[in-house]
Amino acid sequence: MTLKDNLGTDEQEFNLEKINPELLLENTTLGFESAFKFAVDLLENFRQVLYGSPYALMVATVSVLTGEHLLLEDAPGVGKTILAKAIAKSLGVQASRIQGQPDLLPSDVTGFSIFNPDTTEWTFRPGPVFSQIVLCDELNRTPPRTQAALLECMEEAQVTIDGTTHLLPNPHLVIATQNPLSQQGTFPLVESQTDRFGLSCSIGYPQIEDEIKLAINHGTAEQVSKIKEIGDQDLWLSVIKASGLVHVSEAVARYAVEICRTTREQPFVSLGASPRAAISLINSARGVAMINRRDYVIPNDVQVIATASVAHRLAVDPPHRPQEIISNILRSVAQPKP
Repeated sequence: MTLKDNLGTDEQEFNLEKINPELLLENTTLGFESAFKFAVDLLENFRQVLYGSPYALMVATVSVLTGEHLLLEDAPGVGKTILAKAIAKSLGVQASRIQGQPDLLPSDVTGFSIFNPDTTEWTFRPGPVFSQIVLCDELNRTPPRTQAALLECMEEAQVTIDGTTHLLPNPHLVIATQNPLSQQGTFPLVESQTDRFGLSCSIGYPQIEDEIKLAINHGTAEQVSKIKEIGDQDLWLSVIKASGLVHVSEAVARYAVEICRTTREQPFVSLGASPRAAISLINSARGVAMINRRDYVIPNDVQVIATASVAHRLAVDPPHRPQEIISNILRSVAQPKP
């Protein structure tokens, strides 16, 4: 069975039900089977709290498997925060929440030093960013200087305060939400900020049957506390390391790079995908391969995750949409032969 039997090439065609949990690789590297089971358990947890958005579930799972920071962009009330909380609960690690608001200061995120008169020394008090899972709810409601406080921690897993560098926990995952539809009282993320998010997706509105379930059950907030913890810090770190061992051939890597380079050649794209985007696309494709219980990446893995990995990084002239541009590029760039 190939991935074409399991996945479509875009988010509309993606179907989690076609993923067969019983598919197992033989003679695979030690640890891959545990990583595959971890991925399936994650998907099952996410299904319990988010109805009708299989592509968003897949993207969230890839984020956890690879350690790529996740940006959830959608209208209010569709489950962005619920999904982020489900990720933290599933991993069983320390999590913190930062509520975006206009008066939020950088020190409210990173921490600050306080003077102890008894010892006549300065003591560092860590901020919420020192948790392993950091949920930044409504990130675009924080001012730019506070948003910038996340740049160093997302790129280098460290924070520098008063000339001293403090390392963040490993693994470290930032999950941010924002409402891109309402611009009143918001501060749009700059390009350097969005480029640090490896993945981005929209959850969308549920189907009518799923929305009826939500209405009857008063939503899914209570379900978050009921989902089982499927790992801990050590297991999660091992899974991320295993994703880095998923094989990517030169031909597939060239295919991913060509997709990113083609975005820079579009006349209506003022800012195309960066080399960081190509690296992230390949890493994310590894996560898709793991969901399908393979220790190697095929071109269709790249296609499946390309929109979530690249589209949010593009600066596009209206009325064009980044998602449409990625879809057109996927049709135009030739796939490598098997």
